[in-house]
Amino acid sequence: MEQRELTCIGCPLGCALRVTMENGAVVSVEGNTCPRGDAYARKEVTAPSRIVTTTVPITGGVLAAVSVKTAGEIPKDKIFACLRALKTVSVAAPVAIGQVVLADVAGTGVDVIATKAVAAR
Repeated sequence: MEQRELTCIGCPLGCALRVTMENGAVVSVEGNTCPRGDAYARKEVTAPSRIVTTTVPITGGVLAAVSVKTAGEIPKDKIFACLRALKTVSVAAPVAIGQVVLADVAGTGVDVIATKAVAAR
């Protein structure tokens, strides 16, 4: 049996979790004080994913860049591919909140969207 220790990020408590696995399957989760901790631990050890946030340059805007994020979680092993793809992106002003900046980033099926509105000059 394999054991992994994690700190839960599902709520502000930050519970210390111990996940016991056998043959790649979760056998038990200990240390969580709410159901979110159990769900977080199981997902984190079997299929970790993250929301990626960064900025991309804008042409013709009142700001030089706009903040963006993935519209949902992407597999953790696709983060660097996502960032590489975003290095090639530049958007033209105006930019609206929620505007798709890059569709299906790194083949994940998840879009990258703007998180700030930026007006044109």
